Amino acid sequence: MQMRKLGRTNFKVSAVGFGGIPIQKVDEKKAVEIIKASLENNINFIDTARAYTKSEELIGYGIKETGRENWIIATKSPARTYEDMKKDIEISLKELDIKCIDLYQMHNVKTAQEYEKVMSPNGALKALKEAKANGLIKEIGITSHTLAILEDAIETGEFSTIQFPYNPVEPQAEGLFKRADELDIGVIVMKPVAGGAITNVEYSIRYILENENVSTVIPGMDSIEHIKANTAVANPFRRLTDEERDIIMQEAKQLGTEFCRRCGYCAPCPQGIDIPTQFILEAYLMKYDLEEWSKSRYNGQAKTAKDCIECGACEPKCPYDLPIRKMLNRVSKNFG
Repeated sequence: MQMRKLGRTNFKVSAVGFGGIPIQKVDEKKAVEIIKASLENNINFIDTARAYTKSEELIGYGIKETGRENWIIATKSPARTYEDMKKDIEISLKELDIKCIDLYQMHNVKTAQEYEKVMSPNGALKALKEAKANGLIKEIGITSHTLAILEDAIETGEFSTIQFPYNPVEPQAEGLFKRADELDIGVIVMKPVAGGAITNVEYSIRYILENENVSTVIPGMDSIEHIKANTAVANPFRRLTDEERDIIMQEAKQLGTEFCRRCGYCAPCPQGIDIPTQFILEAYLMKYDLEEWSKSRYNGQAKTAKDCIECGACEPKCPYDLPIRKMLNRVSKNFG
C-alpha cells in the first residue's frame, strides 16, 4: 500500500483509508471481519463520525480485535458549542473504546455563521484544543462541503487536516488542496465516487490519488470485496492511462447535467430548505442502501424537499445551471 504523510500530523496514512458510513448497517461479527480485512489489505486509517449511528461502536470492536497500535483513528462531531463538543469527544472515546483519538474533526461546517460559532470563544474549537492539551485527542481537523469555509479555515493555523469531496465530477477543490499542501495541512478526500453516482470506482480513486496534494481517500466500505477492490488501487498505485482517463472523464461529463456538487451557492432558500442536503440524503437512500438511516435524517429536518414551492430563487444562483426544482421534486418522490 502506498503510504502518504497526513500534513503536519506526521502520521503516515494509507493512500486508501476506511470510510465509516456504511459499516453501521452490519452486525458486530461482520464489523470485526471488515476491520480485520482492512488491516490485512494494508489500510491503517479509519474515518468515522458521531453522526453515523453505530459506526464508532462497531469500529471499536474491530480495533479491539486487531490492536489499537495498528490504527490511526479519525472521527468527527457536528457539535458547534464548547459544551456539546466536549460531550461528544467523551462519547466518541467510549464508543471507540480507546484512550486517545488521533484526529478529531468538526463535521460539515456549512455556513459562515456556523464557522463563526465554532471558532468563537465558547465554540467547538475551544473544546477540541482543551481535549488535545489533556491528551484525549492528538490532532484537530475540519470537514465541509463548502469550499469557502475551508479556504478560510486553512489560513487560521488551527487545523492539521481538512476533508472535502473530490472526484472527476467535483474537481473544484484542487486549488484548496494545493494551498493546504503549502501550509502542511493534510487532505482527506471524501465522496470519491460522488455519493455512488460514479460507477467506475477504480478509475475514480486512481484519478484522485494522482493528485499529490491528497493524503488519503476514504471510500465507504461494508464488505471484504469492497476492501480488496479499493485497496488494490494503491497496492501498488498506477496512474491512469490516456484511455482510462478518457473513460472516467466521459462518465463525469454524463453525470454533470443534473448532479449537485454541494457548493451551497443556491442558499438561502426562501422556504428554509437546505437544498444540497436533500441530494446528499437521496444518495444515501438510493446508492448506499441506508434506507432507515437516510429517512430518519431526511424526516428530521425542519424543511424537506416536499416543502419546495418552486419559486425558482435557487436556480439562477447555481453555477452549474442545475434544474433544482425538478431535482427536489424527484427527491420528494423518492422519500415518499
